[in-house]
Amino acid sequence: MKKFKFGNIEIKPVDPRQLTDRLLLINLYITQGLTLFIGLVILFFQKRNPISLFEFPKSVEFLYWGFGFAVIMFLMDMLISRFIAEDSIDDGGINNMIFRERPIWHILLISAVVAICEELLFRGAIQQGIGPYWTSILFAVIHIRYLKHWIPTGWVFLSSYGLGYIYILSGTLWAPILCHFLIDLISGLVIKFRRES
Repeated sequence: MKKFKFGNIEIKPVDPRQLTDRLLLINLYITQGLTLFIGLVILFFQKRNPISLFEFPKSVEFLYWGFGFAVIMFLMDMLISRFIAEDSIDDGGINNMIFRERPIWHILLISAVVAICEELLFRGAIQQGIGPYWTSILFAVIHIRYLKHWIPTGWVFLSSYGLGYIYILSGTLWAPILCHFLIDLISGLVIKFRRES
């Protein structure tokens, strides 16, 4: 039996066009599962109950924060895309591959899973320990597909900081979850239905 050697592992950049749809979805859901798991582990060490983070607020004020910040982000995104060349905000085609041929129910599911898992980890767990600024830097770094261009990296940082801010002001994780969900859902639907130029 041949021994496996870790020294033989090669990490190479992957062209997104090499990914099959199945592999892309497996990667997406495994990544979100890991995100959820890491968030729960951090909450465990913080001695905080994850269920209490998901208690539904008695006031509807969180809806204003979630919808309001989503609208602000979409207006800013439209402004940025009007004045910035498309190749400066390119993510390598990953979002297009995720959403272009996906049925609407699956876009809804992906948006909900990503919003819940990422907000639990970043706003619910990490932000508690290191604050919104450093959490947003970490959030921008894990969105590695944007790092080759400074504009989308800065945009991800600002978006994350805004999500952290509405979490603090609303006092509930549901505000950033709602906002994150709306951003991913509408972006996914725009990608699905937009005409190719």
